[in-house]
Amino acid sequence: MLDVRRLRLLRELARRGTIAAVAEALSFSPSAVSQQLGVLEREAGLPLLERTGRRVRLTPAGQNLVRHAEAVLERLEQADADLAEARGGLAGALRIGAFPTATRAIVPAALVALARRHPGLEPMVCETDPAAVAHALRAGDLDVALVHSYDFVPAEREPGLTTEPLYGEAMYLAEPAGGAPGAPETLGAPGAPGTEAAPPPVADLPQAPRAPDQDAVLRAHARSPWITATPGTLCHTMPTRACQAAGFTPRVRHQVDEFATVLALVAAGQGVAVVPQLGVAGPADPAVRLTRLVMQRRTGLAFRSGAGTHPAVAAFGAALRAAVPPDLAGSRAEA
Repeated sequence: MLDVRRLRLLRELARRGTIAAVAEALSFSPSAVSQQLGVLEREAGLPLLERTGRRVRLTPAGQNLVRHAEAVLERLEQADADLAEARGGLAGALRIGAFPTATRAIVPAALVALARRHPGLEPMVCETDPAAVAHALRAGDLDVALVHSYDFVPAEREPGLTTEPLYGEAMYLAEPAGGAPGAPETLGAPGAPGTEAAPPPVADLPQAPRAPDQDAVLRAHARSPWITATPGTLCHTMPTRACQAAGFTPRVRHQVDEFATVLALVAAGQGVAVVPQLGVAGPADPAVRLTRLVMQRRTGLAFRSGAGTHPAVAAFGAALRAAVPPDLAGSRAEA
């Protein structure tokens, strides 16, 4: 009989590529992982792995066993959900991953509603970049997480995970009100078509005038300094690909992950940036001019496949949807 714990190790190896990465993710020693995978090969009765330099590649038999492991692990999640439903009354920890703008704007209200309806549940929020969510969910470090994708960075399907759509956000080009340094031209004076003299409250942003030509708006800053998130994040890849689609590669000056800081740098004349709707919520800064772009950011709720019916996961999802501001709920799109 194949051991489920060893099947999980094989599944993680298929995703991470090295025994060292699996060991670090699951808090094992590399030798322990190698030993358990060796036992799994003996249980299977044929080779499951072959080494290629420092990496380990699965044989066709190993790849086929991973597919079965995905199905087995999903059924175990369903069984756990059924048992939790039968026990009745939600209690215990619920580990939640969320990115900063959602953590600030949406998650707190969801937690208030969750505490009111299920006082025995203990939600534990951990700020997690969406790029790291898949590994954290599969490793069991998180139970549920908010993830996002962009028009230029679509979400890749992650084996063993399910994502349900929550809401969509408008995207804006943020530039100094007087024009970005180094730009060959500005977007026009405040109040010109496709621009705004000062950003309106977040609830009004989706109705703001859109740039008639997104590529032209971005190309106007082909020689401007840019402010992006740090490499390896979706928020770094998004503006890079959007600019490349417009015909140039942005010249990045600053790399900052927190959008309030990004806007402060824009106001200081340090460059231009692309920011999502929740990133520009709050009092308007007259030193920053916003132009709505055509592209969107889409947010979804991710969890291990089979766990969607778990009462705790379902309760958090319901509380989260109720907490989404109406102006965001009106632009739902598949995450």
